Amino acid sequence: MPLLSANALGWLIESALSTQSLLLGRAVHAHIIRTIESPYPPFLSNHLINFYSKLDSPNSAQLLLSLTPPRFRSVVTWTALIAGSVQNGHFTSALLHFSDMRRQSVQPNDFTFPCLFKASAFLHYPLMGQQLHALALKGSFIKDVFVGCSAFDMYCKKGLREYAQKMFDEMPHRNIATWNACISNSVLDGRPYDASLKFVELLRLGEEPPNSITFCVFLNACSDGLYLKLGQQLHGYVIRFGFGSDVSVLNGMVDFYGKCHQVKYSELVFNEINVRNGVSWCTMLAVYEQNDIWDNAFMLFLKARKEGIKPTEFMLSSVLSACAGMAVLELGRSIHGLAVKACIEHNVFVGSALVDMYGKCGIIDNCESSFYEMPERNLITWNAVMGGYAHQGCADMALSLFEEMTSESHNVVPSYVTFVCVLTACSRAGAVKIGMDIFESMQKKYGIEPGPEHYACVVDILGRAGLVERAYDFIKKMPVPPTVSVWGALLGACRVHGKPELGKVAADNLFRLDPLDSGNHVILSNMFAAAGRWDEANLVRKEMKDVGITKGAGVSWISAKNSIHIFQAKDTTHERYPEIQAMLAKLRRDMKAEGYIADTNSALYDLEEEEKESEVWHHSEKIALAFGLIAIPPGVPIRITKNLRVCVDCHRAIKFISGITGREIIALSCTRDTTAAIGVMFGLRI
Repeated sequence: MPLLSANALGWLIESALSTQSLLLGRAVHAHIIRTIESPYPPFLSNHLINFYSKLDSPNSAQLLLSLTPPRFRSVVTWTALIAGSVQNGHFTSALLHFSDMRRQSVQPNDFTFPCLFKASAFLHYPLMGQQLHALALKGSFIKDVFVGCSAFDMYCKKGLREYAQKMFDEMPHRNIATWNACISNSVLDGRPYDASLKFVELLRLGEEPPNSITFCVFLNACSDGLYLKLGQQLHGYVIRFGFGSDVSVLNGMVDFYGKCHQVKYSELVFNEINVRNGVSWCTMLAVYEQNDIWDNAFMLFLKARKEGIKPTEFMLSSVLSACAGMAVLELGRSIHGLAVKACIEHNVFVGSALVDMYGKCGIIDNCESSFYEMPERNLITWNAVMGGYAHQGCADMALSLFEEMTSESHNVVPSYVTFVCVLTACSRAGAVKIGMDIFESMQKKYGIEPGPEHYACVVDILGRAGLVERAYDFIKKMPVPPTVSVWGALLGACRVHGKPELGKVAADNLFRLDPLDSGNHVILSNMFAAAGRWDEANLVRKEMKDVGITKGAGVSWISAKNSIHIFQAKDTTHERYPEIQAMLAKLRRDMKAEGYIADTNSALYDLEEEEKESEVWHHSEKIALAFGLIAIPPGVPIRITKNLRVCVDCHRAIKFISGITGREIIALSCTRDTTAAIGVMFGLRI
């Protein structure tokens, strides 16, 4: 390399920094060592310290500082070191550098203070932040708009609202960054209404025109507060003032409409984006997943892959959540493979989604291995594995994990969702006393107000244990109005324990709250049928017909040899129908020989006992199981999924068949009609 001037070398260092090239920067540094005697010109030392500090090489930056004579260390030198430390998350180091700077009698400037306020905010040092504020006030830097904005943001992030408001009010000039910080921090603080008021104030005062960041943070406020009308007004404002093609604003619009459950509007905005980035695809994918439109989520993911969009942790976590919702294990494993290929399987979001997916698909071993292989776990991860245990009836393991999570070794504070998982586990285990104790501890020990889901879990705990009347008394004493889930838990308990009169009370409340749900009508009709009250059962079905409520067709599906096979009750259309019937007949003979007695209470019509037995024997899940025994080789688990609840006799029969055949059988209920989506994913026409 020929001899270069100091200015040219400084320019090369800046180029290395802008291109994030540590190799180029080190080569320039080596040339400086060979051609320029130490100490280097101050501006060249500043360039090198800034370069190493910003590219997260703090040791090299610190070494260069030590080689720089104190008389050459200016505020620019120290600010470069402090800014680089803050940029790379070394907040404590930044404050220590500032302390050293003060000891050397170097005064900070208007570029130093914003970095220091940011470090103080992230370290949650209120006193340090106030001292910095006093220093900035003493040096008359607080009037600078950037310093003032940083101080305001620091107070907001520490939750010191009064100080923040006072700071905001006293600022002589507020730029758009200040307004954005104000609106954004209100959203982060859980005050979307205040955020919307600030946005309106910004428009009314007209101090600064809003920019794309302003629109994005205000859309977050509308999303959190579900302010649909306000967000729609903003949509018009965005188009009117020329931001209708800004991809970041349009991504915010997609997210806003999705959280307000206006998926069609999300799709319209998404389709209007001319040049979609990775965030656009992730946002639309999350909209489908959050609104339980899992089939569309899969189709969008496939489209994104075809367009060359690289899978990110946010994209894969959303797809894995959709796999969990549909209990589609094969697809979930494929996504797991993509995560491994992209080296993001240990990311906390992807890892938590994997734990959740395997748990809801009934693969507890994989659920546990994904959990224990994660280098970092958050509360969502713990909730996911606990929910997996509860979902599969491993109640003791869920309760044990809850104790481990709250122990001193982990010291994870449980959340609202945690208690839903734990109480669900208690209901599966029949642990009435433990469940009631945990419910009581929610508010007393952890300060969490019980919600509708927790009350529904308690009703389910009592109902499953046969304490149906006690469950009804509990509902009557609830401090909040019972929801659909609460009455649904009571109705389910009445069906299992044969309490038609109390079941009628629960059903009447469900009809009032959700008159179009066919499931509640069917359960009540079946409960009357099980009690031999056929006239009342038929009356319920007649009422359903009169008001136009139709029961969705029950189907079960099973995967074999890379194909999905779908069955309905009394299905005769499958190409291997004769073999399936032969297997059903054999199973029926073997089960009778072993003493199995069918639960004919699941029969829907007033028939002779033998006809009832034949009726329940040809349910879709039993036909799918017979096919699985024929088509799936021994040693491979048989996985059956149904789009409706699995009846009591099928539960018992599947468990019995597993015992006499020695096969591992996993039966799952997926309460959405997802067969069309599954067909699309496997290239089938349903």
